[in-house]
Amino acid sequence: MAKENNANIPQQEAVQDVNELRKVRVDKLTALQEAGNDPFVITKYDQTHHSAVIKENFDELEGKTVRVAGRMMSKRIMGKASFCNIQDLKGNIQSYVARDSLGEEEYKAFKKLDIGDIIGIEGSVFRTKTGEISIHAEKLTLLTKSLLPLPEKFHGLTNTDTRYRQRYVDLIMNQESKQTLINRSRIIREIRNYLDGQGFLEVETPMLVSNAGGAAARPFETHFNALDEDFKLRISLELYLKRLIVGGLERVYEIGRVFRNEGLDTRHNPEFTLMELYQAYTDYHGMMDLTENLYRHVAQTVLGTTKIVYNGVEMDLGKPFERITMLDAVKKYTGIDFNEIKTDEEAKAIAKEKGVEFEKRHKKGDILNLFFEEFVEHHLIQPTFLMDHPVEISPLTKRKPENPDYVERFEFFMNGWELANAYSELNDPIDQRERFKAQEEQLAQGDEEANTTDEDFLCALEYGMAPTGGIGFGIDRMVMLMTDSSAIRDVLLFPTMKSLDK
Repeated sequence: MAKENNANIPQQEAVQDVNELRKVRVDKLTALQEAGNDPFVITKYDQTHHSAVIKENFDELEGKTVRVAGRMMSKRIMGKASFCNIQDLKGNIQSYVARDSLGEEEYKAFKKLDIGDIIGIEGSVFRTKTGEISIHAEKLTLLTKSLLPLPEKFHGLTNTDTRYRQRYVDLIMNQESKQTLINRSRIIREIRNYLDGQGFLEVETPMLVSNAGGAAARPFETHFNALDEDFKLRISLELYLKRLIVGGLERVYEIGRVFRNEGLDTRHNPEFTLMELYQAYTDYHGMMDLTENLYRHVAQTVLGTTKIVYNGVEMDLGKPFERITMLDAVKKYTGIDFNEIKTDEEAKAIAKEKGVEFEKRHKKGDILNLFFEEFVEHHLIQPTFLMDHPVEISPLTKRKPENPDYVERFEFFMNGWELANAYSELNDPIDQRERFKAQEEQLAQGDEEANTTDEDFLCALEYGMAPTGGIGFGIDRMVMLMTDSSAIRDVLLFPTMKSLDK
């Protein structure tokens, strides 16, 4: 029989070795089926405990009978008595398997089991002479025959491409990956718990839309055969949620996938999870307070602390978050005061002087934002609200009454990353139409990420939308920070991958 260790042999030989191992396992399965012991006819197994529960409650469970189920990750055959280790959702536990307790035939069957098989064990809880909490097996049931060998245990599954493509193997072999993805679920649950406690209503809005608006991004396009009509996949949740504010729901949120036809890197995946919420009768200052409280709640509840360490850098969510305008931030880190720059031409001249690339269509506000991205963004490590953006880059945001060249908007930054984007929402339908018109002009000049006019949304605004604060959170980046994960693919169960045959 081939040895189950292919870590250091050429790829072609490894594939051949796996095929040989698979054939051996298939032959074992066939023998079981012919003997009337087909594991695949079993439909259920009544677990009584998970491994961690047994370990945490040993004093109460010692000597009592339990039933556990999971994947066999190791076994040691020692004559008439052996050990194996079972991994379940909560962890792993050792089982002592003796011929005298199990029976002659059952013990022979156990010795033929393979690493990776899924089994059920019934037995009593005890502690070995070395102090390890274990189960003394009295009955063992093969529940699923594994036909492919797991990666060799000492090296694990380390190839990142394979980990992302075969997440199911990654979850078996890498407990850190499993815990990260479990924590992702807990983070999203706590977001819901917090918002529900604040009186928000969770809703669902369309993914297939005729007009993909609400963000600066290229959409994916598709065709709906029944209507013989082209649709787009949503790039944002915003415009439908605002329609619900018009309808009087006052506090709504949605956590869902959005789709943007853009590049792949450590912080971008073409489909990702966005959370947007809208609250009537508040503004962007209200959204700052909500963001600060939400982040603190989630970190404290899931991680047990308000201090996050990412790549060795500590960020403190327990302190008040810094609030700084884009104008002041650019002045702080470059010495340039854009209040002193009066025209688009002056802005372009200073951009050329500082080596900041821009496009012909760009105006002063666009160039201010380019300066921020070039010289400021990477400095915002501790929790920071970057406020008051130029109107040119904020088509859905209410202008500042005292300075209409800027809007009541903030972006939330940590670790130099944008984690949220919030507005005092524009509710003037006439101003909104003009903003859409300006976006259409940008589109005509080659900006593929510009919005197009959404007539139904404008119709909704004309019925009247209350003053509203709104925000969008990047859930994946939030999870990356809170789990110290270096790439967005580490926090997505099934990230987008290029097909192997391409």
